Amino acid sequence: MSEIISIFVLLWAVIDPIGTVPVFLAVTRRHQNEELTKIAIQATLIAAGILIFFIIAGQFLLEAMSVPLAAFQVSGGLVLFAFAFNMVFGESKPEEELRIVKSGRDTAIFPLAVPAIAGPGAMMAVVLMTDKHRFELSHQLTTTAVLLSILAIQLLLLLIAPRIGRLLGDAGASVISRVMGIILAAVAMNSVLVGIKAFFQL
Repeated sequence: MSEIISIFVLLWAVIDPIGTVPVFLAVTRRHQNEELTKIAIQATLIAAGILIFFIIAGQFLLEAMSVPLAAFQVSGGLVLFAFAFNMVFGESKPEEELRIVKSGRDTAIFPLAVPAIAGPGAMMAVVLMTDKHRFELSHQLTTTAVLLSILAIQLLLLLIAPRIGRLLGDAGASVISRVMGIILAAVAMNSVLVGIKAFFQL
């Protein structure tokens, strides 16, 4: 159970379903209510397809390029840390992605599916958490199931986004995103330390 909770917390932090709500509201501002369900489902399915692709093929791509997973783990941890640092001290996830929306690129695929849901942090996280040399198939299936459960929650939040938007407001989503950033920073640093240990066989 503790393993499932750990996986859930990490994936929740990198995907940040609540932080995606303001992005969805901005993307769908000019759409009719009957279109919102279709957009929410499409964005979630595209994001799920991208992340599952990285679970299945991400490690094979790295090995084909002769990149050791330890190196990817360190670099991925550093990128995750930069992402977390930006969430805490810079623009929070909702603010950053709302800025992208305001530039006019407001489609269900971008920036909703990518990068709001399946961002670079999430892509790296699923590869690291399903390392076929470190984890058995049961762990990989558990990670995939947890990922799908979070995406199901994400879909539910998008479907009730108008009500959530009135309840939280942009400020509430910003606070939650920063708290997730602190958690993500700790996870990212652990990834760096584990990668260094594996690379130098300490």
